[in-house]
Amino acid sequence: MSTQQPSPTSPRPPKEVAREVLEIEAQAILGLLPHLDESFDQAVEMIRNAPGRVVCSGMGKSGLVLQKVAATLASTGTPAFFLHPAEAIHGDLGMMVAGDVVLAASYSGATEELLRLAETLKRLGVPMIAMTGSSKSPLARHADLHLPVPIDREACPLNLAPTASTTATLALADALAMALLEARGFTPEDFARLHPGGRLGKRLLKVRELMHAGESLPRVEGDTPMREAIYEMSKKGLGITAVTGGDGELLGCISDGDLRRLLSEDEALLQRRACECIEGLPRTIAGEELAPAALKIMEDHRITSLFVCDEQGRLEGLVHLHDLWGLELF
Repeated sequence: MSTQQPSPTSPRPPKEVAREVLEIEAQAILGLLPHLDESFDQAVEMIRNAPGRVVCSGMGKSGLVLQKVAATLASTGTPAFFLHPAEAIHGDLGMMVAGDVVLAASYSGATEELLRLAETLKRLGVPMIAMTGSSKSPLARHADLHLPVPIDREACPLNLAPTASTTATLALADALAMALLEARGFTPEDFARLHPGGRLGKRLLKVRELMHAGESLPRVEGDTPMREAIYEMSKKGLGITAVTGGDGELLGCISDGDLRRLLSEDEALLQRRACECIEGLPRTIAGEELAPAALKIMEDHRITSLFVCDEQGRLEGLVHLHDLWGLELF
């Protein structure tokens, strides 16, 4: 009798495995559509009307998903943070304040740490929204609202590792965050305010936030002697100075290039006044315009500075090309 053991099944090509995983996870997300009902609307209203924060909680892979959910909510206008359920029942409940709402996720709905947290929340009167695979799960029964996240199977070939279930949970939580974003009237300007270091945030900066103003703004009045105007240009280091009238209106400007030309043409330049050395109004922009608009004007007209004026033409500031270089607008 042969003692040879049967050979193990040959592994499938990686692309075949990947295709199956993506199909299962895509189907898991689409499978949520029939389960969207009034509970989802109620969850949006509960969070929107809560005076506190959204406290996101979950164990294991669900916990990692809820950490991302907390970050998404916070960055789109809904204050939120992640609270580990095991740490919560060992003192971290003190992080919560009156008016908070808990958003908890567990596919099985039977995670012991979350169930213990749910019992405590009941005693404290803190509302909880639960995301689980079944409305009959213990966590769903404890919750004030239940958002179902059922799936047919995990994308794991062994049907064990949380894959499709965590993808579906994340997708439904993203839908919740985006519904809240719209309900709150969250705008691109709001997004930029919360993302000052991000690429979009920088592109949405207003000229007023970038301009040189006050003591850093190079400016002289029209009757200022050119000797003093040159000193102002040198002192402020921007290669240009504005020339203004008595009530602050912009009359013109003198740049380094203008100065070189004037010195070659006029031996008596230093005896002149600033207003005698300007030629027409320079390019200007409103302070409420966005940074990319300033950059486009500079590129179109091959200039390095724009003066910022109000509706009456009064000088408010100056934005230089160097101020835009660090904003990743190019």
